[in-house]
Amino acid sequence: MLDIKFVRENSELVKENIRKKFQDSKLPLVDEVIKLDIQIRELKLEGDNLRAERNTSSQKIGLLMREKKIDEANRIKARAVEINGLLVDIEKKEAQLAEELKTKMMIIPNIIDPTVPIGRDDSENVEVERFIEPKTPNFEIPYHLDILESLGGIDLDSARKVAGNGFYYLLGDIARLHEAVIAYARDFMIQKGFTYCIPPFMIRSNVVTGVMSFAEMDQMMYKIEGEDLYLIGTSEHSMIGRFIDTIHEKNKLPYTLTSYSPCFRKEKGAHGIEERGIYRIHQFEKQEMIVVCEPEQSKEWFDKLWHYTVDLFTSMKIPVRALECCSGDLADLKVKSIDVEAWSPRQQKYFEVGSCSNLGDAQARRLAIRIKGEKGNYYAHTLNNTVVAPPRMLIAVLENFLQEDGSVLVPEVLWPYMGGTQVLKPKK
Repeated sequence: MLDIKFVRENSELVKENIRKKFQDSKLPLVDEVIKLDIQIRELKLEGDNLRAERNTSSQKIGLLMREKKIDEANRIKARAVEINGLLVDIEKKEAQLAEELKTKMMIIPNIIDPTVPIGRDDSENVEVERFIEPKTPNFEIPYHLDILESLGGIDLDSARKVAGNGFYYLLGDIARLHEAVIAYARDFMIQKGFTYCIPPFMIRSNVVTGVMSFAEMDQMMYKIEGEDLYLIGTSEHSMIGRFIDTIHEKNKLPYTLTSYSPCFRKEKGAHGIEERGIYRIHQFEKQEMIVVCEPEQSKEWFDKLWHYTVDLFTSMKIPVRALECCSGDLADLKVKSIDVEAWSPRQQKYFEVGSCSNLGDAQARRLAIRIKGEKGNYYAHTLNNTVVAPPRMLIAVLENFLQEDGSVLVPEVLWPYMGGTQVLKPKK
């Protein structure tokens, strides 16, 4: 959420930013919030004037009573009662307008970084760099679900009976590989100096609206019926929520945390849930990283974070590339974002396995995450990035390490987490 003072003083810049994100339907919001801001400030001034009049009158009443000027004192008392009623009405109207202003402000997108490429959707994202040259084997690579089934590692039929589409049972060596990836990612980030954390897997509505836009909330979050709780779609939400309504000493920043959690997503929208496979699902597990830092440090941390994901994948000898998200592909709270994509030998193209985002002070402003400054408190910057999400990592491993006999090599860095198992062999 932007600062209303910034919107007031830079309305054309805010409108141009909306145009760059191809969200012209939101342009009227800028004038609407400015109008509401004027009304709120006028009400504040009216209320301040009435309070000043009431305070002056209170002082006069005592003096008039001592001078036995009862009628005049009663007249001033009556005016004080009238003022109290007016103030109740003003404060009620001010609160209503403030809530309306906040709702509209939360829909206006954050100001994107000047370096973000302008484009309508993900088809116009821009490749930044590739890491490890992709290789294509001289044999046909099956669909990842077929590989999983040949290894005896998945049961989708039973999962559909138990929970419906978008769920799965992972079995045997595949389940172990899944956990090996999580454990390796955890240790990888701890070695980078991050503090390991297991957060709450449910969050309250004020945290949800603090960390994401209304559109994202509608498409992603599962609401717990009868409770002010939502299942998390990613652990960064509860991790950032940990800092809600806090003020921090400068010398304690940055906070660098890496977290494990299951994630739950409705996957409502254009993509939907695949009938076959584990690429887009309702439930998965993930290792995440977040940073809370000084505003001037966020650009540096952004570059560090997405490179950590690249380093993790290349340590497993998986080819990846970094792709910068264009303006139209950025969620409303994001200043800048880079996706990391892994190579799919079967499809002969890259697919998303992680996303790194700098949100500036958008989440901090919504959640009141502040830093104590010499000239007053100011908002921190927050960033998040996927370390690894094993379902998609499994696809990358299966396709890039599949052998012609149907076996799959385990990346060497994962051997200690697999009890020394180096090869997964077909069961059928």
